[in-house]
Amino acid sequence: MLVATAVFLFVTALVFGGYAALTALPRVVAGRRLERRLRDLRSGAPDVIDTSVLAPREAASLPVLDRLVKRTGAGARLVRLVEQSGVRITAGRVVVLSVLTGLAAASLARLTIRQPFAPLVAAVLGVAAPYCWLSMRRSSRLRRFEEQFPDALDLLSRALRAGHAFQTALGMVAEEVPAPVGSEFKTTFEQQNFGLPLRDALNELADRVGILDVRFFVTAVAIQRDTGGNLAEILDNLAHVVRERFKIRRQVRVHTAHGRFTGYVLLALPIALAIALSFISPDHMKLLFRERMGHIMLGGAAVMQLIGIVWIRQVIRIEV
Repeated sequence: MLVATAVFLFVTALVFGGYAALTALPRVVAGRRLERRLRDLRSGAPDVIDTSVLAPREAASLPVLDRLVKRTGAGARLVRLVEQSGVRITAGRVVVLSVLTGLAAASLARLTIRQPFAPLVAAVLGVAAPYCWLSMRRSSRLRRFEEQFPDALDLLSRALRAGHAFQTALGMVAEEVPAPVGSEFKTTFEQQNFGLPLRDALNELADRVGILDVRFFVTAVAIQRDTGGNLAEILDNLAHVVRERFKIRRQVRVHTAHGRFTGYVLLALPIALAIALSFISPDHMKLLFRERMGHIMLGGAAVMQLIGIVWIRQVIRIEV
């Protein structure tokens, strides 16, 4: 057992060490090249140059793989997932990380579980782990964005009433509102400040965030710029609508709390029962892992559990 543990730790360290070297080394080289070029530019200028606008969100440490990923439909969705999650990583690195986690999980399952199907299942779970983590980060970030968005609309409205231009109001939101709303508005402000038309910059904001309320905001601004009107009043009404939607959504969560709790209990009950039986009667549980019929029963239970998860989520999910 000690030998197997040592081998697993060595393989895991080797895999993740190779991943770190593969992804970090090109970024370090690119950073040093950029610093050398900026040092040459500053050699004849006494003033300090602000290079923050030159730095991208995340340096492409695997440019060839990133280009290949972006050419596919699934790769484009992965790029959008990474952008919406707010994680400073590229799509190519996510693919490499998923492959490495799949290999590490399969190696661990092969060393610890003496079943032929265990490495395959562990590899699938390991490959899916980075995508699940990104999805969780995206959901959390979008929830924070929705909570902060009405305050950003109020700040925009107050700035417009104070006599500021809409572009200046965007810059104020970028500076005053915390992330993720502030960071997204800062990107929009910098895009239009460096030459991108305001309509295109706002459309990219709506595409990056992917929230219906932001699409309403972009549409309202576009219509107001074409036909005129009181934009401050429009933003106040939109902020009121967003807050009312939050109230209804919280009420829905309260009314569906019993169903969600029941679903969690039903989904956790077979696993808890299996763990309890492993301590009470381990010989009976070992039959599930030794006999072929036990393997079929475990597979059927896993499939039915997945069907139950999907079904319960559809029952308790109410769109507002």
